Amino acid sequence: LFVDERVAFCAHKIGYAELLRQSTAARVRFDPEAAEKARREEADGRCFDVHTGDISPAGTVPVAGVLDLPDALDLEDALSQRAAEHKDLGSEESLNVRRAQALGDLARGQSTLDYEKPSRQVVVHLHGDTVFGNPDANVGRCDNTRSPLLAETIREWCDNPNATIIVKPIRDLSDHIHVAAYEVPDRLKEQDALVDLHCVFPWCTKPAKGCDIDHAVPYDDGGPTCSCNTAPECRGHHRLKTHGGWTCEVLDRGTYLWRSPHGHRYLRDHTGTQALDDPHRRRP
Repeated sequence: LFVDERVAFCAHKIGYAELLRQSTAARVRFDPEAAEKARREEADGRCFDVHTGDISPAGTVPVAGVLDLPDALDLEDALSQRAAEHKDLGSEESLNVRRAQALGDLARGQSTLDYEKPSRQVVVHLHGDTVFGNPDANVGRCDNTRSPLLAETIREWCDNPNATIIVKPIRDLSDHIHVAAYEVPDRLKEQDALVDLHCVFPWCTKPAKGCDIDHAVPYDDGGPTCSCNTAPECRGHHRLKTHGGWTCEVLDRGTYLWRSPHGHRYLRDHTGTQALDDPHRRRP
């Protein structure tokens, strides 16, 4: 019933991934005991295996593992950084090969990372709303994947002795921020990302955290730098709007009306995208 109430009005616009997130959140909220049991079982399943017994004639071996998300993100950053350094040093290997070589470098301590003082940064956003249906479940959300998280999982991540914890204050997302300048301040960027979550171009799912903040009405045309005229757009769609003839109108906070160069209209809001002129029109 909880999931039905949340998605029935927009079920035709959401995909399987969002439906799965809503179902997972419902299980966590209304059956916290089972959720906590599953969390402990999954935590016991963390591992990292190097299958040295499966060496190939070429001298390669497979590796596999299950990590906490913060550890996985740190490893991903380290591999990406070291693989880029290999390329800068003249390596002509593929990205996959350079990442594999980077893992070996990390194992030998050959990295620009500081191994003496490792740091895990955990950014916590506090919101003022209470959990619907079961306030004791304490469900959070992972900003990287939009997935629901148990509060106990977040506590464990923050409890790491090497963690740098940044607690963001409670934000009023309906608050109007306005500055008399072209540059978008950090507090407005953060508000836009928390309101829209993704690039606001029709059907785009690029996380807002990695997007540009664009003026719906261009600043040079009198568009203000404020909550009612800025929104996250990924770099490609930002350029498409700037140079490709697309226009965007803010109808309400988090609701946008897009027009293509051919005059087709698309409504984008927190429930997804709707083609207004032809519901069966292919995505742009």
